[in-house]
Amino acid sequence: MGILINRDSRVVVVGMTGRYGSKQTEAMIKYGTGIVAGVTPGRGGESLLGVPVFDRVSEAVQQTGANSGIIYVRGLDVKEAAFEAIEAGLDLLVIATENVPVQDTMEIRHFSRINNCWVVGPNSIGIINPGETLIGSLGPSYAKPGPVGLISRSGTLSVEITRILSGGGLGQSTCVSMGGDTVIGRNPVEYLKKFEEDPQTEIVVLVGEIGGLKENEVAEYIVRMSKPVVGFIAGRSVPPGKRMGHVGAIISGDDVTADKKRSILKQAGAHIADTPWEIVTICKSLIN
Repeated sequence: MGILINRDSRVVVVGMTGRYGSKQTEAMIKYGTGIVAGVTPGRGGESLLGVPVFDRVSEAVQQTGANSGIIYVRGLDVKEAAFEAIEAGLDLLVIATENVPVQDTMEIRHFSRINNCWVVGPNSIGIINPGETLIGSLGPSYAKPGPVGLISRSGTLSVEITRILSGGGLGQSTCVSMGGDTVIGRNPVEYLKKFEEDPQTEIVVLVGEIGGLKENEVAEYIVRMSKPVVGFIAGRSVPPGKRMGHVGAIISGDDVTADKKRSILKQAGAHIADTPWEIVTICKSLIN
């Protein structure tokens, strides 16, 4: 079953009637995800792709039993949409939107925790339990069921590593794009704890990159894990001060370089891959 979602997840899409939201909703439905509602203020009573549209998330939850959601609205509207979704009682909320103000994300993070809602993102391409459920756009054509758990800060690398794992004969329990911003709903160590408790997951692949201290923070927990962790840190050749792809990936000190992160993870017991393709070789050598 993997972590956080399963084939019984009932998903509401906030911003479903927009051009991007409708396209992603169609892809999720095609994959088999239980999309039970959409939310667009002023469009309540309509339907799209056979899915009812509501004005508010609370109405969608009350009438459809939705327990998970994903947000496709512009950055400045995310805070209001997220607070509404969390207040409605969702257990899981994926925020796909980029360029969410940091202060807004901090408030969303705090509000979600006191209301027991697990927020993935912002700036996330989502989460997939291969063969079961997709919330977002994380590699539906590449992901295959199996024993490898994958967490990644980079959306692009989430898809690419999923493709490489499946191509190498290693399926996945759950793949998660945690979000590429400096502040995100949940940190890597929290995902590692979920994978440690998941009976389907035998090994975890942690894909990090330059910038921030999130990969450094997992070291103390990796030491206590019973399952092996394979780490890959992108950006070894990026010069200081250069941003790589998104706001969270920028070298701003010695502790956030790729080499420093690799060293910290290795000392904690993680197995470090030099290239994405080496991940498969290492995983195969560690899986019983």
